[in-house]
Amino acid sequence: MWFMRQAGRSLPEYRRVRADVPMLEACARPDMIVEITMQPVRRYGVDAAIYFSDIVVPLRAIGVGIDIKAGVGPVVEQPIRDADGVGQLRDLEPDDVWYVTEAVGELVGELGERPLIGFAGGPFTLASYLIEGGPSKNHERTKAMMYGQPELWHRLMRRLSVITAEFLRVQVAAGASAVQLFDSWAGALSAADYRESVLPHASWIFDQLANLDVPRIHFGVGTGELLPSLSEAGADVVGVDWRVPLGEAAQRVRRGTALQGNLDPATLFAPEEVVNERARGILTQGRAAEGHVFNLGHGVLPDTDPDALARLTDFVHEETARG
Repeated sequence: MWFMRQAGRSLPEYRRVRADVPMLEACARPDMIVEITMQPVRRYGVDAAIYFSDIVVPLRAIGVGIDIKAGVGPVVEQPIRDADGVGQLRDLEPDDVWYVTEAVGELVGELGERPLIGFAGGPFTLASYLIEGGPSKNHERTKAMMYGQPELWHRLMRRLSVITAEFLRVQVAAGASAVQLFDSWAGALSAADYRESVLPHASWIFDQLANLDVPRIHFGVGTGELLPSLSEAGADVVGVDWRVPLGEAAQRVRRGTALQGNLDPATLFAPEEVVNERARGILTQGRAAEGHVFNLGHGVLPDTDPDALARLTDFVHEETARG
């Protein structure tokens, strides 16, 4: 078991370290990456560390004017909405993210046998930020390009897929034991639109990683109707948010696919006995899958009590030890 966004936000030690440091600066400093990645491992004893970074890091590394504004999210100086903009997205070189190589190497040494999970943003989510200029509830401009300028859309998605695949390769080359493609906003699409406009690019990314011999995880939010396609893209593990029971999700993914999830993050605000009851139910449902990694259905919420996560970790370990 591990938790998405376990490294950061809810931890007081994280807030102390990040007090005067902008997010993307923290993501480019090996000392901070190592410290923040290790904090939840020390506190909770989770079974895997997740590399501390942000999905826009590779975009910033190739020169895109992008920053993360508190209370808003990623904001792009010059949104990309035409062929000239797409043409300015150059390939990512390992030297562009030297701090990733350095930090992963240090983490692998410190973690020992405990695996480190690398991650990157999925192409639809990155495209939406670039086109919209920041977070969007409806993805109007993104869908307008996808529907009205399909050739330009696929050109943009191909560029982002190349950048994403290289970012993940850098992490694996430095020692990451697994990778997660985090396509946060893919759930804004219909199953048909995802299959036509995103699946070919997600599949290409996973194909590029196939020879690295590391488990590959595919996750999105609100993607219950997309689970067959998320599985078809080629990942070994498909993340499931809290909206779909794991037993049902197991019927939607292809044979041989493990599941990750899927406790509602808000559950951690309920009394301990309620959290335990719901976690036990997820462990039971997880037996329907061909493999199960216990996790939340999305990231740890900022106001979550760290002690609640510690108790949940202990509970899941005790339950699974009993078989």
